[in-house]
Amino acid sequence: MVPEAYRTLKNPVERARYFLELNGVDVAFETNTAMPPEFLGRQIELREALELALGEKDAGALDRLRAGLQSEKKELERTLGDVLDLKRDYASAAQIVRELKFLDRVDAEIDAAFETMDE
Repeated sequence: MVPEAYRTLKNPVERARYFLELNGVDVAFETNTAMPPEFLGRQIELREALELALGEKDAGALDRLRAGLQSEKKELERTLGDVLDLKRDYASAAQIVRELKFLDRVDAEIDAAFETMDE
């Protein structure tokens, strides 16, 4: 129980999800896949860049992709903090948490891409 609580509190996405649940908001990772059009476009860009870097076995491109992704995640985390702490806009916060969850998945896919390049 303690390790699970620690993991939840350590991870910004899980911490925000937990906070939202405490306030009666279901983030609905699995069922609410609606995203703003600009974020959907960004998803496509990220996936294409990942596929290209993997296809070319370009570790530098993966590093650059990860650096941009980390910057994007940090900005979304700052926005999430403002939305939760200052505005208490839980619906908007849930949307940001879903976006962060997607970016976390892309980050994991970058890890997997590096592993396949090492084989």
